[in-house]
Amino acid sequence: MMTTLRVLAAEALGTFYLCFAGIAAILCTQPPINAGGGLVAIALAHGLALSIAVNNFGGISGAHFNPAVTLGMLVTGRIKPALAILYIVAQLLGASIAALTCRDVFPMEAINAGMLGIPLPAAWASTGTIFCVEFVLTFLLVTSIFGTAIDERGKTVKIGGFGIGLTVAFDILAGGPITGASMNPARSFGPALVMGHWEWHWLYWVAPVLGGMAAALFYHAFLLITPDKPPVKEEYLDRGRR
Repeated sequence: MMTTLRVLAAEALGTFYLCFAGIAAILCTQPPINAGGGLVAIALAHGLALSIAVNNFGGISGAHFNPAVTLGMLVTGRIKPALAILYIVAQLLGASIAALTCRDVFPMEAINAGMLGIPLPAAWASTGTIFCVEFVLTFLLVTSIFGTAIDERGKTVKIGGFGIGLTVAFDILAGGPITGASMNPARSFGPALVMGHWEWHWLYWVAPVLGGMAAALFYHAFLLITPDKPPVKEEYLDRGRR
């Protein structure tokens, strides 16, 4: 029981790292703060925070910090269904606490101008555009997770957290102006819950989840050397893989 609580605490705290840094960076670019940096600063904040969180907590929980990642691990047999649900609850909790913290720290003008960092699409983006971009961005993210932190060939390079964080950074640079580049239902959920703003929210679950599952299945079934390796037997995710 204590082991499971530690694992879930790591997931919640790691998700807090990502969401607090990302939301705060977005709000810092808004008036009256106007700190500058723009999209580059936002991408770096997300990427660096995720890199550090993965390195901090990968040995405890596997460092998912994202329901799309957890569900990718679920469909490839790397986590049990009951624990996957608990992971997602912990991730949503961490994201919500991060959003609440930012709401209490930043001036209301910045919060309203930046919608508390909710990933939102450009005015011209259609439903199909949002789905395609979020699917592709999350596919690339989960592919990087498998390639650097699960595949033994990639793990020998020892850049798992750094490679995963860089993927988030370039995804934001590429897709941020189009969809907000969430890639993570928890990252969308926290500020949406605090702001009570649910427009487009369903797409920010469906597209990342499907993109993450597709990437996990593709890498597991085609790119891994031993895709038929049986699932781990531990109660929680195979610690140390990430």
